[in-house]
Amino acid sequence: RFGLPNSEKPMDLTTCACLLANAKLMDREKEELVDVTRPYTPISTNEQVGCFDLLIKDYGEHGWMSKYLCEELEVGGTVEFKHIDFNVKIPAPFKHKKIGMIAGGTGITPIIQALHAVLGTGPDDQKSSTESIALLYGSRSSDDILGGEMLSSWAKDHESKFTCVDVLSNEPEGTGYEGETGFIDKAKIQKYFPPASEGEDVIIFVCGPPIMYKLLCGPRDTKEVTGVLGELGYTSEQVFKF
Repeated sequence: RFGLPNSEKPMDLTTCACLLANAKLMDREKEELVDVTRPYTPISTNEQVGCFDLLIKDYGEHGWMSKYLCEELEVGGTVEFKHIDFNVKIPAPFKHKKIGMIAGGTGITPIIQALHAVLGTGPDDQKSSTESIALLYGSRSSDDILGGEMLSSWAKDHESKFTCVDVLSNEPEGTGYEGETGFIDKAKIQKYFPPASEGEDVIIFVCGPPIMYKLLCGPRDTKEVTGVLGELGYTSEQVFKF
């Protein structure tokens, strides 16, 4: 949790927008301090006054900014954040009646922000007309699921509207997990998502690692929809790549 400069005001960040975090960190090869900047999507809403929350996966020695924020930054320390218009993704409210969401790893954070907009109790001008949401969330194992308690709570509280499906690729035996395994694929998308034939009532959100985009919808920086979603008939107007 990070405090804002004004403790009496909310952040007022557009839904599904991210922030750029910057810190001077030690480059072990150059042995000097360098500026490191990384994007993060808040998982809190504008109803939260004076502070905001980030969900950050600690990659340990394989991370740089994440290790600093999770292990090295002391309570009371400061981090520089900024927001630029380019970092606004797809603003709420959403006009679509049915939303399919695909997330992998830390790609869950903008999805959580979108879910706040649909399932939350925010201002009337931010309420979406969405009737149903299905989330396919890919992780290596149950230990790697980020925001799992929050997602499970939403699924329980909004069981007629929100379906959350974990898809685990490397879950160890003996954990008692009985959900979907393997990877997010055509069969799972057909099982849980509304079909492309429902036209403008449907939109699919995708956020995850590059390989997920490549296999499911095509590169993140291209509007054309290829991969599994393209094969299933979803168009560029029905797929949004975060």
